[in-house]
Amino acid sequence: MLDLPAEDRDLSPGTGWTRAHWTAVADGLLRAAARYRSPRGGRLDLPGPPSRAGVVSDGLEGFARTFLLAALHAAGTDGEGHLPAYVEGLRSGPVGVDADGRSALPGEDADAWPLVGVDGPGGQPMVESASVALGLLLARGRTWDLLDDAEQDRLERWLRRCLHGEPAPNNWCFFPLTVAAALEELGRGDVATTRALDRGHELAEGWYLGEGWYSDGDGRMVDHYVGWAMHLYPVLVAHLRGDRAVLDRLGPRLQEFLGTYARTFDADGAPLHQGRSLTYRAAAVAPVALGALTGWTPLSPGTSRRLMSGALRHFLDPAGPGRGVLEDGLLTLGWHGPHRATLQPYSGPASPYWLSKAFLGLLLPATDPLWTAVEEEPPSRGPDAVVPVAPVGWLVQTTREDGLVRVHNHGADHVPPGAADGGAPDPLYARWAYSTRTGPTPVRSAPDGTVRLVVRGRSSARRRIHPLGCGEGWAASWHRPVLDGPEPDGEGVDAGDGAGPRLPSARVESVVLARGRWEVRVHRLRGVPDGVDVVESGWAVAGQAVEDVVATSLPSTGRGAPDGVLLRSSGPSRSLSGSLAPVRGWTTSRAARVPAGTAFGRWALVPELLARTPVDLLVSVASLTGGTGEDPPPRVEAEPDAVVVRWADGTTTLALPEGDGLPRVDHGPA
Repeated sequence: MLDLPAEDRDLSPGTGWTRAHWTAVADGLLRAAARYRSPRGGRLDLPGPPSRAGVVSDGLEGFARTFLLAALHAAGTDGEGHLPAYVEGLRSGPVGVDADGRSALPGEDADAWPLVGVDGPGGQPMVESASVALGLLLARGRTWDLLDDAEQDRLERWLRRCLHGEPAPNNWCFFPLTVAAALEELGRGDVATTRALDRGHELAEGWYLGEGWYSDGDGRMVDHYVGWAMHLYPVLVAHLRGDRAVLDRLGPRLQEFLGTYARTFDADGAPLHQGRSLTYRAAAVAPVALGALTGWTPLSPGTSRRLMSGALRHFLDPAGPGRGVLEDGLLTLGWHGPHRATLQPYSGPASPYWLSKAFLGLLLPATDPLWTAVEEEPPSRGPDAVVPVAPVGWLVQTTREDGLVRVHNHGADHVPPGAADGGAPDPLYARWAYSTRTGPTPVRSAPDGTVRLVVRGRSSARRRIHPLGCGEGWAASWHRPVLDGPEPDGEGVDAGDGAGPRLPSARVESVVLARGRWEVRVHRLRGVPDGVDVVESGWAVAGQAVEDVVATSLPSTGRGAPDGVLLRSSGPSRSLSGSLAPVRGWTTSRAARVPAGTAFGRWALVPELLARTPVDLLVSVASLTGGTGEDPPPRVEAEPDAVVVRWADGTTTLALPEGDGLPRVDHGPA
């Protein structure tokens, strides 16, 4: 359904896409969604299974998220475009709100919006109220100004409930902030709007980690919400309002953030596959566009557009790695097409349309350097690099040959500070590493990227991550292996049979050393009784069919160690190889089958190494590559107190302390 112009490989040698492609994509997405508009335009009831909020809320979500896209499109093209139908929705949606802000509808209305809750958590309507508010800020003259006094009052009453609702203790604090800012710009400000603005900024300040990175609420929850929420809402609102004080405070943070965040995009455009709400897909480039829009960016215009167009094309090009994510013109729920394990219970048919945030670049005119500069290579096509993100505990590893990105996770989890260190595995947060070409295997499948203990047939999970530090080419952390958590079903419901075995004194300390495409993984177990099985797993390599993924053995790399595992996948667009080889402590290797596949393919294999306690030190060498894979692995010598890694271009020595001190990493000449 997308009617795209011809490619321009002179202006955009990497993607072929120009500003005209962005406006054409916006047109196509809006036309397809418009077929499901309610009688008076108040809701867009897109087909598909409802979210936990229900179909009425899903219909509001369809209106709000596509309204944001329509407003960005209109602001960028200086025309009405798709907005007239949304103006009718602004009239019919909040019709059920009386003068006291309560519901006045005696029964169901096909266009009416659900209300933001004010007696408890605000619910999904609070999220969507921010998109409505942003649309009004972006296109006031073609939306708000066309409403009569009574219609404006009614819309204000609906929005105002957001100021008094209870947001979730995370990025939701920016939804009342955005609504408050819009009401003030519309001449409807008061004490409540001032309070909402102050509260949003104060809460976010407590979640700032440093170097431009935030946690999404208390704790260490780091994912794409850092970019498409924590930076986007306060900076965009300040930009639209001309608030220099806020921009001068938050702009440098955005700029510093983009310096490392830009490294997490694959050369083929893919964002990192980690965290929740991944079905928003190319919304991951919203902060890149925001940096170009506000001037707070370290990226050149050509690099910014390369990242933006690369991500959008990655998902929409049917012939590309993403294989296209549209069905009948509508965005599907998933990653590369429909994929249930990628979703959360709050995901509904219209959820993917938060993709609208990626279109912020349309606010810049066609003459802006963002659109006129020649595309430049993304950072992942630069020299091989391993970059620490110290506040997060991440190590970002990129290789020039294949443009692939791997992020080693030794600091970001999904466990609030006051929560017990227990519960079910969390594949989207607790893996040892994530990449732009692999996805975590779902719960109840052989897990990728883990070191787990197996006691009486039950495997442990890594939940709370305790960072030990990261630096040049290394990152370290420890965790308590959790064995007593419930086993959730697909909706997060406990389907377990009660508590399992406990290992209260157990602790796993881990370090990764990375260079080029290679990783040396080091694990030391403390407080684990004898006779416990230990399993380490590598990267999950997926394909569309069982014959697309092949496992072979790797020759031993350590004295007395067994052979390792090499996985190769081939598909219509690219190949991928993942390996895991034992060096010390491991006794057996195998390839585990994953019939559920990952977001990158319907079938997957995971390499595994096995051992049994007592064991003093566990060391392995892993790799993930989309290249030829001809460069030799490092030579590794491991002892209980030190690991020496001889890379092709130098030597790294890892000294392991006896107590709880930091590991010491020294780099020397070849």
